[in-house]
Amino acid sequence: MTELKIPEIYWDDESAIHLLVEYFTSRRSTGDLFYSGAHFERLGGGGDAKHVADRFDTNDLVAITMLSVSLEPHGAINLLTDPDGHWARLLSLIPRDARLEDPGSDALIAEGGPAWELWERLADKKHSNKPDGSGPVIAGKLLARKRPHLIPIYDIRIKQLFQRPKNDHSFWAALAAALRADNGTFYDQLVHLRNKAGIGEDIGVLRIFDVIAWMHQGG
Repeated sequence: MTELKIPEIYWDDESAIHLLVEYFTSRRSTGDLFYSGAHFERLGGGGDAKHVADRFDTNDLVAITMLSVSLEPHGAINLLTDPDGHWARLLSLIPRDARLEDPGSDALIAEGGPAWELWERLADKKHSNKPDGSGPVIAGKLLARKRPHLIPIYDIRIKQLFQRPKNDHSFWAALAAALRADNGTFYDQLVHLRNKAGIGEDIGVLRIFDVIAWMHQGG
């Protein structure tokens, strides 16, 4: 596993809090939020709301467009209709309250675990039922929508900031280790930044991690 090196921005309270406040509260002249991604986890009550936690719905498909990705039409229908039953089966095996910082969640994200299999079925062409238009980034954002406390968003900006290897299959585990290290020092810092930014406790720690990285890379 490639160790996750935490950039200085996460320890610079003033700068990190400024990025969070800008992302979650800035508004356009029309009055709506400037960054559409600020709605990602909150749209429709969240992808992990009890009544939709074990299936993909239209709010999930709209939510990922707020992070600048989307499925092709047939891929969207595949997720919504779940013709082979894989999506409901795998989501039901991942508890809604599973958290990446909890060692008890390791089996969920390990190779062969339900989160790993779900990501593979959404991302890998070797699976015949992979939704049209889906790939590694979209798969990660869909999982982050459905299990926001377990699966972090992972895209090119995260990869560049953290200097991850080209073929990276250990990011989830590396972030889990970072959140647990030194009695949870990094986890506590992310909670501290969220609280100081005053953006709401419903925004998960993994999303705080992601937004700071994304904004630090250029907004």
